[in-house]
Amino acid sequence: MDKTCFLLFLLIQVWSQLVSCHRPVKLQYLPGFQGPLPFELETGYIGVDESDDVQLFYYFVKSHKDDPLILWLTGGPGCSAFSGLVYEIGPLKFKVVEYNGNLPTLVFNPHSWTQVSNIIFVDIPVGTGFSFARTPLASQSGYRIQVNQTEQFLRKWLIDHPEFLSNPIYIAGDSYSGMVVPAIVQKISNGNEEGTKPLINVQGYILGNPSTDPRFDYNSKIRFAHGKGLISDELFESLKRSCGEEYRGVDPGYVECYKQMQDYDKCTERINPTQIMEPFCAFGSTRTTPIFGRRSLYDMGFFDFSLSIPPVDCRDYAYVLSEYWANDKTVRKALHIQEGSTERWMRCNYGINYTYDIASGSTINYHKFLASKGYRSLIYSGDHDMVVPFVGTQAWIRSLNYSIVDDWRPWLVQGQVAGYTRTYSNQMTFATVKGGGHTAPEYKPEECFEMYKRWLSQEPL
Repeated sequence: MDKTCFLLFLLIQVWSQLVSCHRPVKLQYLPGFQGPLPFELETGYIGVDESDDVQLFYYFVKSHKDDPLILWLTGGPGCSAFSGLVYEIGPLKFKVVEYNGNLPTLVFNPHSWTQVSNIIFVDIPVGTGFSFARTPLASQSGYRIQVNQTEQFLRKWLIDHPEFLSNPIYIAGDSYSGMVVPAIVQKISNGNEEGTKPLINVQGYILGNPSTDPRFDYNSKIRFAHGKGLISDELFESLKRSCGEEYRGVDPGYVECYKQMQDYDKCTERINPTQIMEPFCAFGSTRTTPIFGRRSLYDMGFFDFSLSIPPVDCRDYAYVLSEYWANDKTVRKALHIQEGSTERWMRCNYGINYTYDIASGSTINYHKFLASKGYRSLIYSGDHDMVVPFVGTQAWIRSLNYSIVDDWRPWLVQGQVAGYTRTYSNQMTFATVKGGGHTAPEYKPEECFEMYKRWLSQEPL
């Protein structure tokens, strides 16, 4: 083979790989689920950035062509959208039984948000789930990169699926996605005004248990813990006096505040922060991931399942099942995962190369901008979540200074109080989910589905 033919052969191979990554595939069956899927599922990759060096993997669940289209991002950063698909709002969930070497079983979720909306679950940033980079440079990500790549992803996806161009579109996510979703909506809005094609018919955004601003999010943990009876009145008052209600990154030099924070930690260290009423499951290797380079709200413990497996009656055990499932060869073949692209799938990959380059560490100004453009929003919080406490979310919403159009009241599901809600003049609805944790749909699926369905139909909760 001469040099010209060899180069042509290499180009054909590269092109075939790009095409095979990009081509979406409709799945009628999934390993672990008995019988044909009772919904339409598509998987595929969308290439973004120069030369499509970043390949973003997605799961698309179709409901009805005329239903709204939702782009869903799971938090982390680094947690796969598969979490949203299986543990929160999607049409599948695992049957939680002790793993016996066989493929974990998937069953139907009757409270899926896909009953009333088409949902794209995308693995972003790069290195999350099955998304991958073709070059070392492309593997670098960060807040701004994620915002830009998400907009690119959605515009390219709509080019491939033009039948959804006129549908109402909402950008949604939970936890850390609260930091990026408002910026993504602003990026899309600006792009539309500049004439970027295709135009995206974005109508608003949805955030669950959202990280927003560490001043509100972290500092509210003390007030939340006091309100739930986890710390005494005396300690609460001492903390306020000695720390000046600023509890982040306390320096040991501030002796009294530092001592009081240690007392707070002793009171709460065996409380499950994701849902304070659920058991604290201590096992394996616990590590923390600082988000802003200091002790903050976002220092959440997570577990290395390769070192130890949680007890089957611990909620985290269900997360282990996803790693058994997604790393199975038959599953990867069914999903049409690019061979050699992802050595080991992790539900949450906290080792991604990610830069937290958000100005001031706050998204509050994005919410103000989006309100000025008339976008609708739904902000909801599980009221037993101590990772992003609802009292902090309430506080930053109040700081926007919009008038109340529907004041604090209970909202009901099947005649029972499912939470409390308030609506503001900027078309923002805030709702608590009674008994919900971080994040709410995982703990209260029926209630969250009813909340979402009513809001989507522009009905009062």
